[in-house]
Amino acid sequence: MNTVKTLFATTLVATTFAFAAHAQDPVFQLPEQCNVVPAMGAMAHGAMGHGGMHGDQSGDMGSGMMGMMDMEDVDLESMPEHVQDNMRRMMISMPAMQDGMMNEDADVAFACGMIAHHQGAIDMAQVLIAHGKDPQMLALANQIIAAQVVEMEEMRNWLAENAN
Repeated sequence: MNTVKTLFATTLVATTFAFAAHAQDPVFQLPEQCNVVPAMGAMAHGAMGHGGMHGDQSGDMGSGMMGMMDMEDVDLESMPEHVQDNMRRMMISMPAMQDGMMNEDADVAFACGMIAHHQGAIDMAQVLIAHGKDPQMLALANQIIAAQVVEMEEMRNWLAENAN
């Protein structure tokens, strides 16, 4: 019985986070500690043809990123809504993950890249919650959200205490 209560409570908390985040669909941003000169010196993410602002991927869903994924000729508008939602969110988290991993400090690069990576997992879980039907997958999506939120907070706290 305790397992059922724990699962229910976890699902309730995660669903609350998921629906609140999904309703707002905010632009994801890495913590300020991740905005440090990259290991490549002056050649940052924007200089590599991916654009500077991660949230500005409207219209063609970020043609630069679509080209990198060998999907330039894919008509996403004809795809199911969950595919469009996943791709739209991935256009934000993938460049942020790349930006985060470019930091010259290996520990900071790990934390920044993983924060964006975890955001991608949350995004995918939120899309499933919005479109999925299987109770087992929906429960897993909620568990993923709950776990990723905690880990992201740990990394943000570490960055605040340890990154310059």
